[in-house]
Amino acid sequence: MADVLFSVIIPSIGTRPKSLELAISSVLSSIEYSCNSLAPESVEVLVGFDGIKGKRVVKSAIVHYYDLPRDKNWGNGIRNILLNLSRGERVVFLDDDNALTPSAFDTYLDNYDSDMLIARIDVRRAFECEYLPREIPGKSLIRQGNIDPLCLCLSRELVVVRCGGWAGKGKYESDYLNILYYSRRARNIRHVKDVVGIYDAGQGLDPEGINLRQKQLFEYGKKSQVLS
Repeated sequence: MADVLFSVIIPSIGTRPKSLELAISSVLSSIEYSCNSLAPESVEVLVGFDGIKGKRVVKSAIVHYYDLPRDKNWGNGIRNILLNLSRGERVVFLDDDNALTPSAFDTYLDNYDSDMLIARIDVRRAFECEYLPREIPGKSLIRQGNIDPLCLCLSRELVVVRCGGWAGKGKYESDYLNILYYSRRARNIRHVKDVVGIYDAGQGLDPEGINLRQKQLFEYGKKSQVLS
């Protein structure tokens, strides 16, 4: 277990194979381009398909696919199952339509001693602002609409042991509620301005797999306003 440093958790609805391939490939590229000479075997990628036998889009010894029962809860249950299967000392959350940047693992390694790392993500494909989280004087970084699981790199001890995994009580709002809970139980939180992820990186690659927000972007040319 100690040899696996990072577990990348990817819940997938199974209808975005091209986007999923991009997401997984971004992990492999970030490992390859790491200035810290990160060994591929020190990373595991866990993909959980939501109620279908999903396509194994990337074949790699570090990528593991699981065909799981239908979640019916925005993938929250799948995320928790994958957490329980994971072995890494650190946890990274990556949706099947997002991607890591080439420098992501360098940022994670530079801040390996932090219980909860909050970094920036590029959200220009989805929202009117450029990056999340946005810093507003007098307001917490951890607020609804201002932070995404992609922003985080967390210790397994915090997520799995202290917090009991990933809860799905909030359904669509579970992202914010879990992040808030992790922040309250974290022994230390570090915020850096490094960009570690690209939100909606696979937008439009699989027309049959776009979500409602993405559909509105394509059909009406509108961009959602991030809540402040």
